[in-house]
Amino acid sequence: MKGFVFHGPGQSAWEEVPDPGVKDPTDAIVRVDAVTICGTDLHILKGDVPEVCPGTVLGHEAVGEIVETGSDVRTVRPGDRVLVSCITACGRCRFCREGAYGQCQGGGGWILGHRIDGTQAGYVRVPYADLSVHPLPGAVGSEDAVLFADIFPTAYEVGVLNGGVRPGDTVVVVGAGPVGLAAVLTARLYTPERIIAVDLAESRLDAARRFGADAVVAVGDGPEQLIADLTEGLGADVAIEAVGVPESFEMCTRMVRPGGRVANVGVHGRAATLHLEDLWIKNVTITTGLVDTSSTPTLLRMAAAGRLPTSSLVTHTFPLEHMEEAYDVFARAADTGALKVVLGRPRHDTLAVPTV
Repeated sequence: MKGFVFHGPGQSAWEEVPDPGVKDPTDAIVRVDAVTICGTDLHILKGDVPEVCPGTVLGHEAVGEIVETGSDVRTVRPGDRVLVSCITACGRCRFCREGAYGQCQGGGGWILGHRIDGTQAGYVRVPYADLSVHPLPGAVGSEDAVLFADIFPTAYEVGVLNGGVRPGDTVVVVGAGPVGLAAVLTARLYTPERIIAVDLAESRLDAARRFGADAVVAVGDGPEQLIADLTEGLGADVAIEAVGVPESFEMCTRMVRPGGRVANVGVHGRAATLHLEDLWIKNVTITTGLVDTSSTPTLLRMAAAGRLPTSSLVTHTFPLEHMEEAYDVFARAADTGALKVVLGRPRHDTLAVPTV
C-alpha cells in the first residue's frame, strides 16, 4: 500500500509502505475510506513535534471499514464502518479510568501519526480498538464523520469545556481555522451573549460569520480594542487560543477579563511569554490540554440529529493518492481558502485486505 511518510522537517512523500497487520489481540485493521489533514500534521512537517521519527506515516483522523480484528476485540467486527479517533485509549490505566484518554499511560494517548504509523495510508492498525474506534450511524456521511475524529472534540473539550463557556458570556476565538470554527459552533451550544472571531485571513473571518460568530475582526484591525468596546472595558469572559503561536496566546491573555478563562487549544512550537507581572492580580484561569475524545459519541449523536452543521467546513476533496497536492492546498490556506480537506478512496475501489 501507499502512505504519506514523514522523513524529517520539510521532507515527506507519498510512497510505498508495508501493509499493517495485527500485532496485539486488541488491534483492529481499518481500510481507510476517508482521511483528513490536521494543522498538527503541518506542525510535524515544520519540526515542531520532534518526537515524531522519520519514517512515520502521518495522520490521526479517518473513517473506514474494519477488515480484521485481534482476538480480544469485542465491540466491532469486520465489515463495520467506523470512525478512527485521534486518541487511542487502553481503558485500564488511571487516566483512562478517569476518562482522560489523551493522557493514557498504557500505550495509548496520541499515538497515531505520532509514535506509530497513522491514518494517511490505504490501511491503518488501531491499537485498543474497543475504545479507539466508534461505529458510525448511517446518517453521518464520511466527509462529515471524519471531522469528529479530532477537530470537533478538540474544540469542544479543550476550548469550550475547559474554557467554561456559560450562558451570557462574551467568547473570543483567536484563530478561525478548522478548530477555531468548530469552537464557534460548539460554543453556541451554551448560548453565550456574543462570540467574536479573530484571524489574519478574510476568507476565514467570512467562514466564522457563516458559522455563527456575532462579530469578526482581523488581527491588524484592533481586536483588543473591539473586545474592550463590546464589554465596557471588562474584557472577554473566555478567550480560546486556536492558533499555536506566542502572539495569539499572549493576545488572549490581554483580552480576557479579571476572573476570566483562557483556554489554549493550539499546538505550540515556540515559547510564549506568560506575563505574570500583569496577570497575577487578575484571577485569570489558564488551561491547556490534549483532547481526550470522551465527548465523541455525544458529538456524533448530535451530528446524526442535525444539531451540528459540518459539511461546509470541508472546502476541498481529493482522491487518496493526491495526498501531496492536498497538503500543499491545506498549507497555503490563506491563498487557497482551504478550511478542511478530505481525501477519499473511490467508491468502486475494491482493494484486497492487506496480508497479515
